[in-house]
Amino acid sequence: MSVVHRLRAGWLLDHLSFINQCGYEICDSVANPGGVTLRPSVTSSEYHAPSTFPATSLRDGPGLGDAVEETEGKTAKTRYVFREEFFDISKPHIAAAPEQQLLQGDPEVSLAEIKASSSAEEPQEGAKSGGEDSVAGARKKRKRKCVFNQGELDALEYHTKIRKLIWEGTLHLVQEGLKSGFFHRATTELSCRKNVVPGHIDCGLAELCEMAKQFPAVNDSDHPAVHVLDDETSSPEQDLLSCVTENNSNCAKIVVLMGQKYLVPPKSSFLLSDISRLQPLLNYKKKYDVIVIDPPWENKSVKRSNRYSHLSSWQIKQIPVAALAAPDCLIVTWVTNRQKHLRFVKDELYPHWSVKTLAEWHWVKITRSGEFVLPLDSFHKKPYEVLILGRVQGSMKEAQRKSEDILPIPERKLIVSIPCSLHSHKPPLTAVLAEFVKPDVECLELFARNLQPGWTSWGNEVLKFQHIDYFTVLQNENRLGLVA
Repeated sequence: MSVVHRLRAGWLLDHLSFINQCGYEICDSVANPGGVTLRPSVTSSEYHAPSTFPATSLRDGPGLGDAVEETEGKTAKTRYVFREEFFDISKPHIAAAPEQQLLQGDPEVSLAEIKASSSAEEPQEGAKSGGEDSVAGARKKRKRKCVFNQGELDALEYHTKIRKLIWEGTLHLVQEGLKSGFFHRATTELSCRKNVVPGHIDCGLAELCEMAKQFPAVNDSDHPAVHVLDDETSSPEQDLLSCVTENNSNCAKIVVLMGQKYLVPPKSSFLLSDISRLQPLLNYKKKYDVIVIDPPWENKSVKRSNRYSHLSSWQIKQIPVAALAAPDCLIVTWVTNRQKHLRFVKDELYPHWSVKTLAEWHWVKITRSGEFVLPLDSFHKKPYEVLILGRVQGSMKEAQRKSEDILPIPERKLIVSIPCSLHSHKPPLTAVLAEFVKPDVECLELFARNLQPGWTSWGNEVLKFQHIDYFTVLQNENRLGLVA
């Protein structure tokens, strides 16, 4: 389970555990005792998806020690796990002063004190972060001008309002994690493998989506709406880019795209395209009960780094949510800490989609030792991100939800987890949303960068974190004594 602890304040999640319980097992064929080579296959031992909200309980999936049994034990299996090193956030990115550290600081800080702290000294641009380098970098400081623009004042005021909630809620969840030993994992065993961790993997998925615009137009009436993965690893690029791809089996599959291998979890589907090629998703003719959206918000940092393409507020409003959402659909939108974007979602975007805003949750990022990854009062970056939850205004009334044991959405909740070091790899929301939706719902993630069992995912980098180099093979012997 991805939920380690659940308290009134929110949830402590184990993102890495969730990924590794998604059933990434591939069956390899081996030469049998009679000398006949079995046909290569990308199927695996069965993964049994739960009958309730997709993937809320993955403990029934294949275990680490399970063996694959086929005729005379001729099949070996390969189990892939996500590299632990990507979650080895052992120290804050920037060292916090003692009074700002979670376990010894003060949750009560006034706006004037935060302003004074922000106006004081800030690390120089380009200073290193992480470990001892962050401490050394913090010594190289520059004076910041004491004049705040309106956007900065709005951000400071917002931070002051939620600061105590985040501090106290995170503290309670971290204390539970300390009691249970969740934060007591040794990190030394990870450091010896860091030299084999792949660096930036340039899959070229977004570029491929741009190239796809040059493909001949596909006649929707002649072209299937769904491409179902079979036992072959290679699929034509045009099939993967022109319709929704499904893995309906109880096993993982591998797809090869432009020479790169990607793992596709069981019971998942995806569309690889940019926002101008959304029609295949509409042709899929599914209505979704949960839609999670992680828009590529426009900001100065993104423009400078050119890390990914961004969309304007006007472009985000054009997403055809009405055509994708079922009545009473739960909409969850990830938002940066810019007040401009928060106001846009609440005041413009959700009303435009006929969505009623219900709640504002926060994802709090912590280290393996239970500290904030950044000082809570850091001026430029905060150790938290915002989720705005709302429902499409439909026919279901509150009384009907109660009769179906669907809990009302709490106005404030925290999701606390150790973040992945890969940029924008968000924590899974499957388990935390389960109690607020009906069983057996259809789930969709827009602007996704990874896949989940039981979900449809769309984006121009939807396979990014499924690249096989982000995973490693778990060495496991089968009954023939072979290493999978």
